[in-house]
Amino acid sequence: MTEKDKMLAGMIYDANYDEALIAERQQCKELCRDYNDLRPRQMTERRQLLSKIIGNVKGEILIEQPFYCDYGYNITTGLNFYANFNMVILDEAPVTFGDNVFIAPNCGFYTAGHPLDAESRNKGLEYARPITVGNNVWIGANVSVLPGVTIGDNCVIGAGSVVNKDIPADSVAAGNPCKVIKKINQSPQN
Repeated sequence: MTEKDKMLAGMIYDANYDEALIAERQQCKELCRDYNDLRPRQMTERRQLLSKIIGNVKGEILIEQPFYCDYGYNITTGLNFYANFNMVILDEAPVTFGDNVFIAPNCGFYTAGHPLDAESRNKGLEYARPITVGNNVWIGANVSVLPGVTIGDNCVIGAGSVVNKDIPADSVAAGNPCKVIKKINQSPQN
């Protein structure tokens, strides 16, 4: 089993010294650099590069520059996806965004985690857990979403939150750690 196979299976794997994974991250960094170096008005070129970086783009997408990710192929975006400046996605595991997701500046989605014991951590070992963001989600500025988290449909995550546990659908949540503040009443459209 390769280190990449272990990574994708959610097992402990060698992130720092495996040449194949290093090469994949390097290739993605080059594409992100190319993307970030484009002029803002170069919308066609930006869309083309995003389609090379991100594994699965299901609809309209706009990610403001700068944008950084580790592999890209583990990212899926739904219809009508928008992310403001300085988004970081450490996509060692799948990061899935639903439809109509809006992300404010300086947000990070981090699937990577490290062993608690220093000896394993110092060997470059880590694990990865998927992140899922539902439909119709608004994420405020400076939010960090940690490994293994699911944010349900129709949620609003307050600025500065550290989301370390699942957030149920139809919730306003905020804080460090992020907690549900109130439920959102979903009324049918007339």
